[in-house]
Amino acid sequence: MKLNFKNKVALVTGSSRGIGRAIALNLACEGANVAVNYSSREDLAKEVVREIVSMGQQAIAVCGDNKNYASIQRMIKEIESQFGRIDVLVNNAGQHRGRAIHKLPLEDWDTVLYSHLFGAFYCCREVIPLMLKQGYGRIVNISSVVGTRGWAGDCAYAAAKAGMIGLTKSLAREVATKGINVNAIICGFVRTDMTAGVNEKNIKMIESMIPMNRPAKPSEIAEAVTFLAGAGSYITGASINVDGGMGI
Repeated sequence: MKLNFKNKVALVTGSSRGIGRAIALNLACEGANVAVNYSSREDLAKEVVREIVSMGQQAIAVCGDNKNYASIQRMIKEIESQFGRIDVLVNNAGQHRGRAIHKLPLEDWDTVLYSHLFGAFYCCREVIPLMLKQGYGRIVNISSVVGTRGWAGDCAYAAAKAGMIGLTKSLAREVATKGINVNAIICGFVRTDMTAGVNEKNIKMIESMIPMNRPAKPSEIAEAVTFLAGAGSYITGASINVDGGMGI
């Protein structure tokens, strides 16, 4: 399988750490130039940039808050000014807040929906015109098995991730004849900073629900994203489970 990333520019939101970092590095390893997005940890984003540059690819760290449309607009303009194009958009950034619905603060609901679903919409809205002008684009939205099967105490996260699947399907129909493919990755349980607070008892319980009996590595999510971004020319509107069988 040949992946085509020569002279391609990828924007990976939330790529200063975790799954996003793994995606950014994997895309760079295959030949893409990368805009490494962060909202607060510029130091970590610059570390990722240095690692990408050491591979021989171009990279920049770009600040952008997914919850703020004006911030996303500024970020996209900065990337366009630097690289002149955006070929791949990976909507990965997002924050997690979970509690029983009657105890979930309203601001936590807003934070989760805005950082995941609104942020993905904002980025797509700003990047699509560039991709239409190019006649080419690949968008990969990072969803979750929580959005397809639900999870007690996670109504906000489930709603946001389910919404990203709907966004994926509708946008894929909208741009299918324009050289732009839009797909989603449905992640299972991945050991990252976001899940670091889960206690070992609950981790064991979650692992018992996974046929492969282990969490995913960030690199395993990155491999699937890289395939959709660099190959998969006849795949659009798809939601691909990378979850060790958890969604079966």
